Amino acid sequence: MGKKAIITGITGQDGSYLAELLLEKGYEVHGIVRRQSSTVRPRLDAVMSRTDLPLDRLHLHYGDLADGGGLVRLVAKVQPDEVYNLAAQSHVRVSFDAAEYTMDVTATGCLRLLEAIRDVGIKPRFYQASSSEMYGLVREIPQSETTPFYPRSPYACAKVCAYWATVNYRESYSLHASNGILFNHESPRRGETFVTRKITLAAARIKLGQQKRLALGNLESKRDWGYAKEYVEAMWLMLQQAEGDDYVVATGETHSIQECLDVAFGALGLNWHDYVDIDPRYYRPAEVDLLIGDPTKAKKKLGWVPKTLFKDLIELMVEADVRLLKDQLSGKPILSY
Repeated sequence: MGKKAIITGITGQDGSYLAELLLEKGYEVHGIVRRQSSTVRPRLDAVMSRTDLPLDRLHLHYGDLADGGGLVRLVAKVQPDEVYNLAAQSHVRVSFDAAEYTMDVTATGCLRLLEAIRDVGIKPRFYQASSSEMYGLVREIPQSETTPFYPRSPYACAKVCAYWATVNYRESYSLHASNGILFNHESPRRGETFVTRKITLAAARIKLGQQKRLALGNLESKRDWGYAKEYVEAMWLMLQQAEGDDYVVATGETHSIQECLDVAFGALGLNWHDYVDIDPRYYRPAEVDLLIGDPTKAKKKLGWVPKTLFKDLIELMVEADVRLLKDQLSGKPILSY
């Protein structure tokens, strides 16, 4: 009998890739989804369109990290071997406008899930999706597991809280709990409001004559960008270790948003200067200028290395967005590639 896993945030980029990975490994996967008026879930639909996966082992449950009682009932029902907490209000700029909601879901939601596990009295292995945004106004370059945090947004503050809650439950209750401090990770399944996907989708639309201009904020911000499909493997590897621990997952390279524009528009034979406007509305109240991770520990202890680096990743996303738009025009089912 395969292992059982619960994934919060299963309808998101990372959740859908992780569900695919676990199904491929023979897991019984239980995902938590929020009740919405629409049941269109393009990322999960992409998973469920795969005829080579044991989809009878994928189960979706209505729930919410704001509902502690519901989490207790679900954990008691499933009795999972592993729990992956990927759910959050994850848009940094939006967190300034929805600070209280972001803190409740992203920080207190993690605590509710940890408490649900403790209340049920089982000890599954627990993964918390931590973030490079916790480093904020960076104290050293590159950032490692020992670099002090300096959060610069409500989202980052919430992630710091969830990080330390995970450490506390590991040390207080001997829970096999790990934090994956993932630096920016992108894919064709990235949400359309995140800057890399916003750029690749706009480039594809402009090329196909569906869009004329693109508005962006600070083009000088630098990030360490990797491929989400590879990063979820690092999550899984953390929970296969003898003990819980905290790991930076990154490429060790940093690139600016302007470089992203160069690659995305260049892949389609376009000059981004002809189409991009700078809009102050997209600047953050407190900016994070530079993030670059040191993945040495993950490489040594997990045997994990990034395979898809920046230029190939952005070109992969552009290609997928062109294909997506052409599918829309031809009336094909809309899936996230």
